[in-house]
Parts: sequence; structure tokens; C-alpha cells
Amino acid sequence: MQNQDQINQLKNTVQSILDEAAKQGASAAEAGLSQENGLSVAVRLGDVETIEHHCSQGLGVTVYFGQRKGSASTTDLSAASIKETVSAACSIARYTSEDEFSGLPEQALLATEFPDLDLYHPWDVSVDKAIELAIECEDAARFYHEEISNSEGASVDTHQGLRVMGNSLGFLQGYTSTRHSLSCSVLGQRGDSMQRDYWYTVARNALNLDPAVEVGKKAAERTLRRLQGRSLSTRQCPVLYSAEIASGLLSSFIGAISGGNLYRKSSFLLDTLDTQIFPEFIRIHEQPYLIGALGSSAYDGEGVATKTRDIVTDGILRSYVLSTYSAKKLGLQSTGNAGGVHNLTIDTGTLDYQGMLKELNTGLLITELMGQGVNMVTGDYSRGAAGFWVENGEIQYPVEEITIAGNLKDMLKNIVAVGNDIDYRGNVRTGSILVERMSIAGE
Repeated sequence: MQNQDQINQLKNTVQSILDEAAKQGASAAEAGLSQENGLSVAVRLGDVETIEHHCSQGLGVTVYFGQRKGSASTTDLSAASIKETVSAACSIARYTSEDEFSGLPEQALLATEFPDLDLYHPWDVSVDKAIELAIECEDAARFYHEEISNSEGASVDTHQGLRVMGNSLGFLQGYTSTRHSLSCSVLGQRGDSMQRDYWYTVARNALNLDPAVEVGKKAAERTLRRLQGRSLSTRQCPVLYSAEIASGLLSSFIGAISGGNLYRKSSFLLDTLDTQIFPEFIRIHEQPYLIGALGSSAYDGEGVATKTRDIVTDGILRSYVLSTYSAKKLGLQSTGNAGGVHNLTIDTGTLDYQGMLKELNTGLLITELMGQGVNMVTGDYSRGAAGFWVENGEIQYPVEEITIAGNLKDMLKNIVAVGNDIDYRGNVRTGSILVERMSIAGE
């Protein structure tokens, strides 16, 4: 991609969309345009399964006639199609009911500074090289041990995109970004016991991906250690969420303090601003300006400036997660979170993974969760789980076919420790999290 030339070209297109909306009578408008391309290669048992070159583009436009709103989208960026799309949005707006909370963000909240966050690192990998990497990764897993009996394959994905958005308040910005990944999943068998597991690496810059052999070996190791799992008798005990699983716990918390659930009164954390939600040692914050990180952005999905800010300090909830619409519904101000949070981070303690196992002492280490058993209204939490039983800080045997249960309010309040074994492969950055006590349903 020729970055700036393409950005400028798309900016001109977005501006023409906004001008067309005004010409058709809209009192305000916003538009977003994206172009993406990439390569995906998948192999299985040493043979190529799929090679996909993907290329897409899309336009979305929202117009306002006073407090009435209409939206339309298209993948055809010809002048005629753009005009038709704007007309469709305007037609919808004319027939919708007024909503006193609809409209563009406050102009004072729009981003005005756009630092280079180092998000764009195109990977000029050929199809042959991508196949070679995927096979190397899968072979490292398949031949790691004789008990690795089959494979679900390995894949290499590279993606680059360009996004431009603008509104009738004068905001008009764009940026390019990349994302690359390598993953592998294999099956193991010991006697009658069969299991599968996986591992992956992801980064903005392909140079920061873990080596293919390491990814394959990690997938094999994770599979083998799960063989001959047992169930547990029903009990209550401490539970340690491994780092890659712990992010889901924080995502549930963010869902509960997000504007949509709050104004619909469908959250177990209603009216909890400035109250103790976590233990005093917990701090949770956003870091939208981290260089090269997967969740970095100078502005949200509406052009509102993102901020480095605390959401939880000393265990106390300091801020909700709000878009413009949800903020208006709640009588508050947008927090720059239209589209989600940006590099959500929980401060860690001094314990590494082994130290967290010692802190757990005797209890359950969770490495996989199944199902969607989280009731956002009540906080009731029930998920199928797999992992390992730990005694005296040492893993004893794999565990499967159990259910863990609790209430998120209690679980968050009873976090004992957060490990420094941080998983950086997503938008939520956390180490392993130890919860003091949960219910386990097994045999």
C-alpha cells in the first residue's frame, strides 16, 4: 500500500460522501471507509488445504435529520453507488422516529492529535514461504512425540488494512494497520484418552511472531499434558485462571460497565461508580497509545479522542465504558470507547506463573473454558472447564468434564493475586488471575 496517497484518496471520497449528505438535506453525517487485503494459508498433515487471497472494501454512512437517524452501507465505491447509498440512508432517516439521544459526538471531544503508533508493518511473504512456515510449525507439533496422533492443521495469516472516517463536524482522519498470525492445533492419544489443544502467535510486525517451531512444540506440549484427564468430585476450592483465559474474566467486567448494558439496566454493576468492586490492590486502565500494540488507536469508532485513563483504582470503579449514544442516555460524557476498549491492562503483582501455582497451593488451574454461561444481569457465572488439579503448588493431573460456577461480583471482589505472566496477544493484557473460592461441579 502507498500509505499517504491512498489515505488522501479515501479522505476525498469520505468528504464527498459528507458533502452529498448535506446536499440531500442531512443536518449532520458521518462516514467510514475501509480497504483490506491479505493472505491465508492452511496446511494439514503436511499438505496444503487452502490458499486464500482476500481483498475487500466497504463504506458505511450515517445521516441525521435533526434527531432522526438513518444508516446504509455498500461495497461498491463508484460515484453512482455512493450517491445511492447516501440517498438510502437519508430515506431511512426521514421515516424513523426521533431519538433525543442520537447525534454526533461533542466537537470538543474529537481527536486533534494523531501520533504514529507504529501499527503498519506489511509482510511481503510469498505463498510458498507461508506454506513452508505452516508446514514447519505443524511438523514440529506432529513429530514432537509419538502420542501426537493427528492434526487439525496449521495456518499462516497476514492482513493489512486502511481505514478512513469523517463527520460533518470537520473530523477527517485515516490510518493503516497490519496483523499477522501463525497457529497450530494437534490431537494426542494415550490408550482410550484423546485430546486436542493449540497455540498461536500474533503481532503487528511479523518479526515479532514467535518462531514456527516453538508454536508447534507448544501446541504439542499443551495437548500431551491434557491426556488421561479426570473429573473432580463436587467441591469448593481456589481457582487460578491461566493468563490466556483470564482475559475473558476482565472482558465480562467491561461488558458489565459498558453503556449499552447500563442504560438498558441489564448489568449486575448498575450504579456502582465510585464503589469498591475489586480488592484494593487492583488497578485496571486503558493504554491506547502503546507503540505497536494490538489495541492502540488515537480515536474511537466515532472520532472521539482516546485517553490513557484508569477504570479501576485501588479496587474502586472510577469510570464506565461509554460511546456517545450511551453516554447521552446516561447523562454522562463519552469515554472514547465506541467500538470497545484500547489495550485494557490490569497491573500485575510480582509472582510469575510458577509463583502463582505456589500461591494457589491446592486448587484448580483453568486452561480452557466452554459455553457462554455468564448472566450479565445477575452476574451468575457457570462455564464448562478443563485444566489441572494442583496440590502444594505442583500440577498433579489433568482435569476435564467439570463446571465452575460463582457470581462475578463475588469473583471480582475475591481476586487474591494477578501474575506477571502477561499474555500480550490481544486487546486485554493480563497475567494469570487467582480467585479465592469457586464452586466446582464434577462427578
